[in-house]
Amino acid sequence: MKGLNIYITKAGDTLRIISQNKKVKLDILISLNPHIMGPDLDLTGKHVYLPELHSSRQIVTGIPTCPYIPSPEIGGQWIPLTSLEKMEQTDYDVLIVGTGAGGGAALWRLMQQLGNSGKRIGIVERGGLLLPTHALNIATMDIDRSWEYKESVAKHPSNYLSLQVYALGGRTLFWSLTSLRMPVSQIARWPVQIKEMDIYYSIAEKVMNVTQNLTREASLTQILLNRLQKNGYPDAMDEPVAVNLEPVNRYGVINSNPAFSSIIFLAQALNYPFDLAIHARVVEVLTENNRTLGVKVMTPDKKSHFLKAKNVVLSASTFGTTQILLNSGFQGRAIGHYLTNHSRVVATGKVSRNEFPEVLGPLRILVPGKEDRPYQIQARGPGNFSWVQHLKQPLQEEWDISFFASGEVETRFDNQVTLDPIKRDEYGVPEIKIDFSYSERDEAVIQQMAEGVKLAALAMNTPLVSSNSQSVYVMPPGQEIHEMGTCRMGEDPSTSATDRYGQIHGVKGLYVADNSVIPISGTANPTLTTVALAIRTADYIAQQLK
Repeated sequence: MKGLNIYITKAGDTLRIISQNKKVKLDILISLNPHIMGPDLDLTGKHVYLPELHSSRQIVTGIPTCPYIPSPEIGGQWIPLTSLEKMEQTDYDVLIVGTGAGGGAALWRLMQQLGNSGKRIGIVERGGLLLPTHALNIATMDIDRSWEYKESVAKHPSNYLSLQVYALGGRTLFWSLTSLRMPVSQIARWPVQIKEMDIYYSIAEKVMNVTQNLTREASLTQILLNRLQKNGYPDAMDEPVAVNLEPVNRYGVINSNPAFSSIIFLAQALNYPFDLAIHARVVEVLTENNRTLGVKVMTPDKKSHFLKAKNVVLSASTFGTTQILLNSGFQGRAIGHYLTNHSRVVATGKVSRNEFPEVLGPLRILVPGKEDRPYQIQARGPGNFSWVQHLKQPLQEEWDISFFASGEVETRFDNQVTLDPIKRDEYGVPEIKIDFSYSERDEAVIQQMAEGVKLAALAMNTPLVSSNSQSVYVMPPGQEIHEMGTCRMGEDPSTSATDRYGQIHGVKGLYVADNSVIPISGTANPTLTTVALAIRTADYIAQQLK
């Protein structure tokens, strides 16, 4: 470059050292080398631009050189992180364990309520950083590839096929986005009033951008939905999903995360100061005189830390939270018991391509559960192309569509999570054992679901694919991945683990905010309910702290 010299650096050279050795002002070196991100970076073997050394003028225009302003230290991550060593030095007002739907919702709401109050809030995650958004939001991702990502950080108990995702955001990085309220007839059996749940459902739906408009222009959905509604299913609907349909809002702000995940909760919480640590496995809650003191945390290299907190919110999943409580020695009769889930049957139907306009669009239909229908039905498709950004659909005469039915499972004391007396994990924590079986009523619901799917397929004119005269199949327990109930809320400590606000009976400052507090399974996907209840618990904690 004219008027410049090129200097090839020696071992250990930095801009600051070159400035001293070449007698050139540091701010001039920085302005001539904007590609170098800092004055103290090791530049061994790099090319550095110098001004003509014989020139007596280093600023020829008389305009001063822009001063160097160092970038803040962010550790090379897309979200601010705090070390456990630093968190160990803080007395937290609230510490949240787990960053999935419940933990993220609790953090967001607490920061809303307490962000300007000076209260110290922290959150820890057992896993690491996997994806910065829901997998659906990544243009190069598809269903198969997302499954590979999920399996890279997922485990499931040895005898129960429910994947547990250990990563920031948890299973919300991959969930189906279905966001339906529990039927009122089922909420009526909870310790929370229906009016109050209505308020918190509305808050959850708003923050999660729940909509029924995703498929309103999709011909495949609208034609099949019309058939269902005319043939015995008047309550069938466009599936409500947590998707922000405004890629750019009216103020010109770009929305890069249409499909909702807990990462959005974390992002909104960043408007206020909080501490976040990853690779932090909570193994025990410590208490004194029935009052919470904090948690014991371990790192992958098995270093142990004690994080002090007046209030602890366990959002580590139905299995993770229960394991922590049992390993901490809590004696509540109901802790770990009343494990429930949804039973699930699946089937595949066929649609003829020539029955629909040129652009099919995605298929997302939901038939909700009700008092005399203890299950819901979902229809998805076409094929795997309900999840496509840029992949082109091939031309073919028929498309597969998938049916999923989720059935209510009876709440029973004997369905339980306990600690294995022999097996321990790499942190020395006893592994969990799961005892689960379907009752006679559950088996009857499964039979009813199977017939319901056949009737719905008939109503939609989508013949089911049969193999050996079998067209509907039941999945093994757990594969629905909707486990609930092991820390169920209620008024009676003999039949519930927490009170109506999610606080463990008899332990001040210890709360649960994940699927495990849901007292009965109902028929709806649990994520929206978990978020609503976590927001409610956060409001209760905030009131106690104000």
